[in-house]
Amino acid sequence: MHSHGHSHLPATGSVLRWSLAATGLFVVVEVVAGIRAHSLALLSDAGHNFTDAGALVLAWVGYYLQSKPADETKTYGYHRAGVLSAFVNALTLVALSAVILYESVLRLRHPEPVGEFVMMVVAGAGLVLNGGIALALRAASRHDINIRGAFIHMLGDALGSIAIIGGAVAIRLTGIVQIDPLLSILIAVLIVWSAVGIARESLNILLEGLPRGLQLCDVTSSIRGIEGVLDVHDLHIWSLGSSTHALSCHVLIDDVPPSASDAILKRLNGMLASRFHIFHTTVQFEHVSCAISENGCAIPVHEHDHEHDHEHDHESHHHHH
Repeated sequence: MHSHGHSHLPATGSVLRWSLAATGLFVVVEVVAGIRAHSLALLSDAGHNFTDAGALVLAWVGYYLQSKPADETKTYGYHRAGVLSAFVNALTLVALSAVILYESVLRLRHPEPVGEFVMMVVAGAGLVLNGGIALALRAASRHDINIRGAFIHMLGDALGSIAIIGGAVAIRLTGIVQIDPLLSILIAVLIVWSAVGIARESLNILLEGLPRGLQLCDVTSSIRGIEGVLDVHDLHIWSLGSSTHALSCHVLIDDVPPSASDAILKRLNGMLASRFHIFHTTVQFEHVSCAISENGCAIPVHEHDHEHDHEHDHESHHHHH
C-alpha cells in the first residue's frame, strides 16, 4: 500500500524541492544584481520570482499531503491550510505590485542610468532556470491544480525574463533608460493578474462556493436523470481543497427494498464521480410516502421550530396509543 502510494512521488516531489531551492537562490542573486545595476525591472522580477517560490511551496505541501494516506479528519484541515496560504500569498502579491508601480512611476519621472549588461546576464539566467522548472513540472501539471499553478507561475516568469532581456537590448541600443521602469510596470501587471486568479479561486473555496467549472443545474438534472430517482433537493456542492469536491443532497425515491435503493445510490455516485469528479458524497434518501407528510427539507426558520416540535410530539403520542 505504502510503496504504491509513493511510486511517482519522488520524481515530482524532488523536482519541486530543487526548484524551490534554485528559485530562492536566484531571488537573492536578482536582488543584489538589481541594486547594483539600478534596475527596477530586475528588482520587481525578483519580487515576482519570490511569489513563485510561494507557489512552489504550496504545490509541494499539497503534493506531500496528497501522498499521505487518507485520514478524513486531517484532509479537511490540510487542504484548507493550503488554500488559506494561497489566499494570503495572493494578497501579498497585490501589495507587492502596488509598491513596484509606485517606484516605477517615481523612476519614470527621475530616470537613472541602468546597467543593462547585468540585466541581460541575470535575466538570461532566469530564463534558463524558469524554463527548466516549467519543463520539469509540465507532465505533473495536467493532473494537479497546485502544480498547475506553479507551472503557470514559472511560465509567467520565463516571459518576464524574456521581456527584461529585450528591454536591456533596447536600452543598450537606444539609451532610453525609461524602458527599465516601464518593464517593471509590465511585471507588476503580470503579478496582479496572477494574484487575482489565485485570490478568486481560494476565496471561493474558503466561502464554500460552488467549485469552478460546475453548474448546479447540470448536476441537478443529471441526478434527476438517474433511473429510480424522482427528485432531488437541498443540494450543496463545495470544495475541501483545490481538487477535492464534496456534495450533499436529499434524493426522493419510490418506496423500494434496500437492495434497490443501494443500486440507485451506486448509479448516483458512479455518475457523480465520472461526470463531475465528485467523490465525497452524502446522500439522504426519502421515500414518497414520508416526503408528503413533512413540509420538505428547507433549513428551518426559527419561529416554526416550536410548532414543529409539537407536531412531532403529537405524532409520537399517536404512535404510542
